[in-house]
Amino acid sequence: MAVRAPHLYRSLRCFCLAGFSLLARDVEDGEEIPFAFEEHAARGQASLYEYRPLVRSYVDARAERLGSLADAKLALEDLRRESAAAIYAAAHTGKGDASLLRTVVLPLLADVAEACGGLDWSDEAFDRAYAELERTLLGERRSYAAVAPLVGLSLGVQVELADGLRVRLAATGELASHWPEASGLLPAEFGRAPDRLCVLELERTLAPNVPEPPDAPGELADAVSALRLATAAPIAAGPVLFERLDWRPLAVRPVLPIAATEPPGEPTRLDAFRARLASDLLVRLGRAEDDPELAEALDRWELSLFADEPFRSEQLREALAALLGGSDGLWAGAVRAAVLLGETGLDRAQQLDRLGALARGEPAGRSAADAVRKAIVEALAHGDRAALVRSLDDALIGVRPRPAGYFAALAS
Repeated sequence: MAVRAPHLYRSLRCFCLAGFSLLARDVEDGEEIPFAFEEHAARGQASLYEYRPLVRSYVDARAERLGSLADAKLALEDLRRESAAAIYAAAHTGKGDASLLRTVVLPLLADVAEACGGLDWSDEAFDRAYAELERTLLGERRSYAAVAPLVGLSLGVQVELADGLRVRLAATGELASHWPEASGLLPAEFGRAPDRLCVLELERTLAPNVPEPPDAPGELADAVSALRLATAAPIAAGPVLFERLDWRPLAVRPVLPIAATEPPGEPTRLDAFRARLASDLLVRLGRAEDDPELAEALDRWELSLFADEPFRSEQLREALAALLGGSDGLWAGAVRAAVLLGETGLDRAQQLDRLGALARGEPAGRSAADAVRKAIVEALAHGDRAALVRSLDDALIGVRPRPAGYFAALAS
C-alpha cells in the first residue's frame, strides 16, 4: 500500500502490536472478550447467526493501561506533529494526548481487532484500518457532523432548517453503531414514543487543518429556539450531542442547558408552514447579537418556558417590555403588541385585554403567553425592531396603516 506518512505507519503499527500483546495476555489470564450473536434473517430462508466479538468495548475498558504503553507514547508524539490531528486533540475536555488517545489511537486498535475477528494479528487488517485513518487525517477536506436527539415533535419528512442543518427521523441504531455508550445518554423513551423519533443534525465540510470543530452546541441551541418559537411545542435537544469526523466518532459533548431542558406542554407535528417559519426565524436570530433588547426579550421568553408562577409571568413581562416597551415601559409594549398582532379592531381589543392584564401584574394565561411569543416572532420577521416600533406608533395615531404581520403575509 502507498503510505503518505511512514513515521505514523510505523509508530501506530508498533502500538497496535503491543496492544494486541497486552489484550492477549488478559485473555490468557481468563478475562474473556464478550461477544454477541447477531441474527441475519432472509425471507423464505433459515436465519443465519453471526458470532461477533465485542472487542471495541474490551479495548475501551483497558484504555488507561493501553495508554501507558511506551509504544502509545511514541505514537502520540508522532500524532502531535501532524497539524491535521489538532481537531482530534481538541475533541475532549482532557485535550492533548488524552484526547488523541481516545479519538485516534484506541479506535485504530479496535478497528484492527474487529477486522481480525479477535486477537489473531493480520498485517492486511492493520493496513486497511491504517489506510482509512490516513485518508481521514491527510485528505483534502473533511466531513463533520453533530447529531442530537430531538424531543417534543413528530415529523413526516426531513426538514432543512438551514444549509447543513436539518431535522430528520433517526435511523435505527445509528447512534449506537458509532457510540456504544449512547443508549445511556438518550432521553427517556427515545426511539419509541411518537414525539421522540427525531434528531437534529448539523453537517459541515471542513478544511484539512481546521484546529477545532464547529460550535455545534451553539448552532443546535439556536435551532431549538427557532423551533420553540415556531411551534410553541415542548422541544428539547440532547442532553448530549454526538460528533463524528469523516464518519469516525469524534466526541460526545453536552448540549447547552436551556436547549436540553424539556419545557412542559403538548408535543406537536412539524408541518410545512411551521417548518418554513422555523427556518426563517433561525436566519433572523443572529440579529439579536446587535440588538441587546431583542436578545433580552428572547432570553426572558425562553426562560419563562421553565419557570413556575409568579416567576413565569414576570419573565413574560420583562420580555414584552424589552421587545416593544423600551423607555416607554411595559404598558406601551402591551399596546404596541396588540396593534402588531390584531388584524381587526376586535382582534386588537382582545389582545390588549390579555396583555393589559399581564402588564397590570395578573398571572399570564396561555393566550397572553402565546401573544408574547407571537410578538417576538413578528419582531424577528420584520427585521428592524426600532423601525417596527416607530411604525406601530404611527399606526396608533393614524399616520400610516399598521405594519403587515408575518402570518398574514404568508397566508396571502
